[in-house]
Amino acid sequence: MNYELLSSQVIAIARLAGNFIRKESMNFDSETIEFKGLNDMVSYVDKTAEEILVDNLAQLIPGAGFTTEEDTIDTKGNTYNWIIDPLDGTTNFIHGIPTYSISIALYEEDKPVLGIVYELNRGEMFHTFKDAPAYLNYKPIHVSRRNNLADSLLATGFPYYQFDKQAQYMQLLAELMQKTHGLRRIGSAAVDLAYVACGRFDAFFEYNLNSYDVAGGAYLVQQAGGRVMNFSGGDEFIERREILATNGLIDFSMLEAIGRHFNSL
Repeated sequence: MNYELLSSQVIAIARLAGNFIRKESMNFDSETIEFKGLNDMVSYVDKTAEEILVDNLAQLIPGAGFTTEEDTIDTKGNTYNWIIDPLDGTTNFIHGIPTYSISIALYEEDKPVLGIVYELNRGEMFHTFKDAPAYLNYKPIHVSRRNNLADSLLATGFPYYQFDKQAQYMQLLAELMQKTHGLRRIGSAAVDLAYVACGRFDAFFEYNLNSYDVAGGAYLVQQAGGRVMNFSGGDEFIERREILATNGLIDFSMLEAIGRHFNSL
């Protein structure tokens, strides 16, 4: 598999879906939204963008499986599997807040080999592939080199439907507010991870996310020199649905802070 060529083809497909999303954002009617669950919204834009991605990606690797947020298709491939979020940050999109993205990952034998996060409003295409660095608009990027939690800027997300751990989470946020340069919640986990990869954030943490939220961005962080783990420091961040992505220098401080408030979410 020529992953460099494949990544160029996937980028072109992401841009195609992105053009559709941008066009629809100009006249989007919030009355068209549907609810999949509490505070879990979807629109025809998500669904159509996903169809564009699936239809075109399926032609690149015949027989590859798909995991998609809007259930356009859900199949398991023998070797290759795409993991797709057509519009990460749907709530932002619906409310006209200009931070949302397309996230695409390709797994080979259950290992990531390609990752893309396309932040639409800034026109920033983050991508990486096997045995390559991570790139932002084709320029190599690297995680930050800050090794002190006190100098770090962190990103997170807030629970919006599973509130049983809310008290512990708020206690953790209160501690980190006092020990860092600050916390940001911009509403797209894929973008948060891409920003860790390029050094804008020094760490990102959140729980109750799905594979399509984090697969592409997590691979970007790893290929940019960072680390991605669950809240106990293990590798099963997708299976455990809890993710801590760092620059690889403040891991211990972050895990220590998390551990003070809960062993695992």
